[in-house]
Amino acid sequence: MKNSLSGVVEGLFLGLQADSLVTTPVSEVQVTFEGFVGDKHAGWTRLSDSRTPHYERGTLIRNDRQVSLVSSEELSEIAQRLSILTVQPEWLGANLLLSGIPNLTRLPPPARLFFEQGVVLAVSAENLPCTGPGRVIQQNYPEREDLAPQFVKAARGLRGLVAVVEHPGVITLGEKVRAEIPSQYQYRL
Repeated sequence: MKNSLSGVVEGLFLGLQADSLVTTPVSEVQVTFEGFVGDKHAGWTRLSDSRTPHYERGTLIRNDRQVSLVSSEELSEIAQRLSILTVQPEWLGANLLLSGIPNLTRLPPPARLFFEQGVVLAVSAENLPCTGPGRVIQQNYPEREDLAPQFVKAARGLRGLVAVVEHPGVITLGEKVRAEIPSQYQYRL
């Protein structure tokens, strides 16, 4: 038996600039086994970094971070914790903004996201917060000098997920999505 949760695609974004974390809103994305077509994180492989300390930095490894997902509810919680009006998904380099799935960041790695038009994403890991998005948030609230370092603590457990493509297709704004969690994994609402 599986646990099933339903949500909606509220935003789609592509990382179009190699030197910027910020993503660009789009109305639909073509999805291949390599990721979102046109996104800088698409590909079968990537270079190891601080998230993969068991490899020498710069080692070519399998890409388990093709897609970055965040939740509108969790972004609101981060903004509240930082005492700011909003945290936009593109400031975090997100590819997908979902709503309606409680505690999205807590979905365990074997979970699958089934999109209405056929795309399936497999959750790889929680996307741990770091200071990069904090600096982008800081730029959007220049009157607050303390946001960059505070983001890491405020976003703990709310930063979203990374995933890989299990089945390609197209994802559009407003599309329904179903999260399936195998019953042997605990998930707390």
